[in-house]
Amino acid sequence: MNQTPAALPLAVALIASYLAGSVSFAVLVSRAMGLADPRSYGSKNPGATNVLRSGSRAAAVLTLALDALKGYVPVLLVLVYGPRWGLGETAAAYAGLAAFLGHLWPVFFRFRGGKGVATAAGALMAINPGLGLCTLASWALMAAFFRYVSLASIVAALFAPFYQALIWGPTPALGAIVAMSLLLIWRHEGNIRKLLAGTESRLGQKAVPSAHAGPAKRGHS
Repeated sequence: MNQTPAALPLAVALIASYLAGSVSFAVLVSRAMGLADPRSYGSKNPGATNVLRSGSRAAAVLTLALDALKGYVPVLLVLVYGPRWGLGETAAAYAGLAAFLGHLWPVFFRFRGGKGVATAAGALMAINPGLGLCTLASWALMAAFFRYVSLASIVAALFAPFYQALIWGPTPALGAIVAMSLLLIWRHEGNIRKLLAGTESRLGQKAVPSAHAGPAKRGHS
């Protein structure tokens, strides 16, 4: 079979993955559970960590699981069904990147998305379960010791490409992994400034949400 994936199936896989990633579960779960819009309080980031600041652990856990699944499922579908269309592991890795990009810039939510930690983790777990577990372990250790989700996410993102290259080798999927890592670190630019200033919120720290859910303020992502 030709190693170069057919253009049309690859384009369909990438677009479908991006659209799946564009579903903002932080917003949808919060609406369904009668909580304030996560874009209206705390970091104004539509992700599980900010949803946790609402005081609802159930909403945060559900958001985390669904955000991870929207990175995991597109990769898995390409791995399972892609070979018949000429799509292999490289295409699957870039499907994960496309889902990650959808979370960052969701077409359904005016391109104002989150930071993509859970979605990237889900994609990595499907691309290479060993890599996913190593990256998750790095995140958990940093979060347990320092209690900063942002710091744990940045360190895990830094380590992921090195784990892949040093343990499993520089496969073609490494390009997608590097891209996700760099984008994830870039999305944490504000957190890096807060960490350096000593003003970053710790894990589980509550924010006071607005009384009613509402649209995000213009200019926030």
